[in-house]
Amino acid sequence: MTVRAREIFRRVVEGYIDSGQPVGSKTLSSDQALNLSPASIRSVLADLEGLGLLAAPHTSAGRLPTDTGLRMFVDGMMQVAEPTAEEREQIERRLSEAGPVEQALEKASSILSELSGAAGMVMVPTREQRLAQFNLVDLGQGRALAVLVGEDGGVENRVIDMEGAIAPGSFDQVTNYITARLSGRTLSEAAAAMNDEINAGKSQLDDASKSLVERGLAVWSEDIQERPVLIVRGASNLLDENALNDIDRVRSLLDDLENKQSVAALLDNAREAEATRIFIGSENRLFGLSGSSVIASPYRDREGRVVGVLGVIGPTRLNYARVVPMVDLTARSLGKLIA
Repeated sequence: MTVRAREIFRRVVEGYIDSGQPVGSKTLSSDQALNLSPASIRSVLADLEGLGLLAAPHTSAGRLPTDTGLRMFVDGMMQVAEPTAEEREQIERRLSEAGPVEQALEKASSILSELSGAAGMVMVPTREQRLAQFNLVDLGQGRALAVLVGEDGGVENRVIDMEGAIAPGSFDQVTNYITARLSGRTLSEAAAAMNDEINAGKSQLDDASKSLVERGLAVWSEDIQERPVLIVRGASNLLDENALNDIDRVRSLLDDLENKQSVAALLDNAREAEATRIFIGSENRLFGLSGSSVIASPYRDREGRVVGVLGVIGPTRLNYARVVPMVDLTARSLGKLIA
């Protein structure tokens, strides 16, 4: 590609990212820095279209970059803009104020959505957190409240339906029994240890207490398995004024986002990446029909282990130069909060 063609191509891509509209030769010729006539520019645009880097949606509508063209721009021409001091402070402060990890994950998704103008996505860590304490409280009328406290300070509770009467002392006995065996372990590890003891007859629990332990663990195990693997915030951002001109594409994208398991599978492709990954349009099967791009980065715990992936999804005219470092910064900031 000649220097002239490269410069015209860059201006078309940047104009499209900025406006969402095709860029024509008349617009380009008004740029005095190019110092080219509309005829000369049209000739270069035609050459770029022949290379598969640009496309013309209509005969006289100007050009816009193809997925191939956007890939070339992102990989070889884009000038990355680091987050401003204000954006950096906002990301780090809001995440640090989020509280338990579950809230931080939701906050990260919301922050990405707000700052990028697209939809933010965060995969929930696949590694179970380690637990610190268990409490069981009698609610009466055949119900009990099970409270789990994580080592990160997060607290969650579930109501358990009990079968038959439970002696008041059984609640303290079960609480102490479970706490002693789950401290520092994941729920699945603690459950396996307790089940082994109960099945081997080594526990000192009576039958009613054993039933309460098994019922409580079953509720928590089912809950963990059914938790969503993906948090999506800001899908409404995808319905901007340009989307109204291509409502079928946006409807297809929103339908795809409803299938969170498939979206999570796509994000999982970035799990082993050393840096932020970019999936443009037809490069990914899931969002190929909706003509969307995904920018994703893995986030790690304090020991450097990858525990999830976060990112944004939006139209292919995403401001890659601004969003890529923003996603990277959010991933690093979130990782500092993961024990």
